[in-house]
Amino acid sequence: MLPSPFQFERPSTIADAVRAVGDSGDGMFYAGGTELLLAMKMRVIRADRLIDIKGIPGLDCIAVNDMNEIEIGARCTHKKIAGDSVIREHVPALASLCAEVANIRVRNVGTIGGNLCFGEPHADPPTMLAALKARLVLEGSKGTREIHAEDFIRSEMETVREPDELLRVIVFPRPAGPVTYRRFKHGERPSVNVAMAWSLNAGGSTIRSARVRVGALGSRPQPLTAVEDALRNVAVAEARRAIETALPAALDQLEVNADRHGGADYKRHLAGVLLLRNADEAIIAGGSWLK
Repeated sequence: MLPSPFQFERPSTIADAVRAVGDSGDGMFYAGGTELLLAMKMRVIRADRLIDIKGIPGLDCIAVNDMNEIEIGARCTHKKIAGDSVIREHVPALASLCAEVANIRVRNVGTIGGNLCFGEPHADPPTMLAALKARLVLEGSKGTREIHAEDFIRSEMETVREPDELLRVIVFPRPAGPVTYRRFKHGERPSVNVAMAWSLNAGGSTIRSARVRVGALGSRPQPLTAVEDALRNVAVAEARRAIETALPAALDQLEVNADRHGGADYKRHLAGVLLLRNADEAIIAGGSWLK
């Protein structure tokens, strides 16, 4: 099936793109198009105008800024992120994640910004970015605003982005400890995924704080607050035991959608298994993180 007829525009600046898309809802930004075009062909989404942002400079840059934060342009493809030297040095788990997203076609042309804006609950990047305490910078007709990554997805296939807002860049602090990611997937999408980021003390022997996010169970990534509390100021060597103690109660608090990939109890069990595997990797990495 072909999509309904639409106009195609190629602005050269963000301001022109925002003006072109308008706020009427009949225009949409277009970058990789791996999910948008498929939805349009299936007539699930209709757009009278596509605003191609591939020609706008600066949207595909990756760098460490003056605040020691990592910036990833929203138009960066998964392949670019997977192979970038900055990401591989500072957040190798994110590079590995992007190297395994979906399939080779999606990795080559699909963008991290498009992945986030589509709001698909069974996606890899949102869970990792929530654990990294990332912020998403949006530019629209009313100006610029920042949204925390874990607040960006409102519900399944719905985000807080306004129709005329363009996601420009994703920003997060350079990790101060190991970052890990595990998933269990059916086909090309995760049915459960878990990301964890530790902040270590100066000697690398104690966890100052931890962020744990579980995704693909509901409409958006969810925190395991009890596990985070249990890891605060705990020795790296004792982390697995602390997690095992707090895990049962933490898993019970998760909102889980049972579907063809498994029931709620099964998915909670998978989340626990994945988290402990994250912990084993982080413990090994933690000992050498600041050496």
